[in-house]
Amino acid sequence: MRLRRLAALAALSLAALTACGSGESGGSGIGALRIMAPASPGGGWDQTSRAAEEALKAAEPSLRVEVYNVPGAGGTIGLAQLAGEKGNGDLLMTMGLVMVGAVEQNKSKVTLADTTPIAKLTEEYEIVVVPAGSPYRTLGDLVTAWKADPAKIAIAGGSAGGTDHIVAGLMAKAAGIDPKRVNYIAHSGGGEALNALLGEKVALGISGVGEFAEHVKSGKLRALAVSSPARIGNVDAPTLKEGGLDVELANWRGFVAPGGLDDAATKRLTDLVTTMHDSQAWKDTVARNGWTDAFQTGRPFADFLAAEQKKIRGVIAEMGLVS
Repeated sequence: MRLRRLAALAALSLAALTACGSGESGGSGIGALRIMAPASPGGGWDQTSRAAEEALKAAEPSLRVEVYNVPGAGGTIGLAQLAGEKGNGDLLMTMGLVMVGAVEQNKSKVTLADTTPIAKLTEEYEIVVVPAGSPYRTLGDLVTAWKADPAKIAIAGGSAGGTDHIVAGLMAKAAGIDPKRVNYIAHSGGGEALNALLGEKVALGISGVGEFAEHVKSGKLRALAVSSPARIGNVDAPTLKEGGLDVELANWRGFVAPGGLDDAATKRLTDLVTTMHDSQAWKDTVARNGWTDAFQTGRPFADFLAAEQKKIRGVIAEMGLVS
């Protein structure tokens, strides 16, 4: 009788240990989640990661969430670290269009094909800004000076080959300037690019609307244009097309997980991110930052990733960023 009781207790203890080891907790089946922002604090990936952290905690109160930064090389350093977490179903990495270009330009041995696509989250248009004391009052003023001496117009933005750089190249092409002559100064995060602008170390900056909108409203920066097809509500600026440059581009961001996940782990993460997306906390964040909800999971997101890689490879080759 005593032996049977001991056996039953042992079975219960083993079951408890197994549950703890699997990380199961709450409705998601995940007890603790790490989110990697593969850039410095202050940029779009960091913003998205920390917004997701708050929305996840609101949607799943029992879930422990940690955001950490791995800056450098357009996210490819973080991507390489993610590859070392193969099979880990408790980790997400924030990524987006910037990383697609960085993989190509940096000739990264690890590519997005080595990850598990989870979800596309948002789209965000770009904004072109100058310091408040800049002599360029309009996009036309800027283009005139740019044509006269392309090297003189230093442009601050995110990683080389990323969305900001691509917009600069497309603007140059539309203005009749050789995209290879663009004087682009890459930064590993939006915070660094902002400091360069505020310190008037560059002529203009390009970034996601959400990163510069508050500084435009405060008067520290002046918005010359946005890359959207029509004017947007949270910033007073014309479109690039209105300013005479036929350019339109939306950045996008999403989540991938390490490669080698089984179907069950992939489903758990996808379900968790879907719950986050449907929460009021996330909806409020999207509206506050002027992002566009572009939620997509599963095969559609995987197909989208493949198409983006092909498209961006062609664009940055034209800019001379890859051979």
